[in-house]
Parts: sequence; structure tokens; C-alpha cells
Amino acid sequence: MLTLTPTAAQAIRDLTATTPEPEQSGVRISSKGESAGSLTLTLAAAPEPTDEIVEAEGARVYLDPVAATILDDKALDAGADDQGGVSFVVTDKLA
Repeated sequence: MLTLTPTAAQAIRDLTATTPEPEQSGVRISSKGESAGSLTLTLAAAPEPTDEIVEAEGARVYLDPVAATILDDKALDAGADDQGGVSFVVTDKLA
């Protein structure tokens, strides 16, 4: 299952704090078609019925079935660019 670093969890909490329903909001990672090479991350008010839900430190990530398979042994991390924008990166899990 995908894991979240503390930095990613904080970034997701910050992003969802201002949504209309912050207690259910999260980010959704979904596939574009059946291709493993193309995933998108968007804000989501709630999960889709087939989504896998990952929760850590009060942050929620919703994964569509293809994304859940692709990211099963990965970790989600976050960082900030020079303008203060958030970027997410998928890495291999640390042992």
C-alpha cells in the first residue's frame, strides 16, 4: 500500500484545509487510461466508490484501482518550489 511521508501528509492537510468539506477532502491519484506511465493528482471532496483510501496523520489520498496497483510499494513525498508551490514525488519505500 502507498505510504505518505510526514511532509506529504502536511502538504495534503494544507491543501484540503480550505475546501468546503475538509474532514472528507483529500487528494485523488488516478490513471489516464490503462497506461502505467500517466497518473494525475487532483483535489477531491470524497473518494470514488472504487477508490482505495490511504490515511496518514490526518491526510487522505484516494487511489483509483490502476493507481493503487502501480503505487502499491511506493511512498508519496512533497516539496516546495522556489515560488512556494507544492510538488509531489513518488519514491520507492524505504526499508
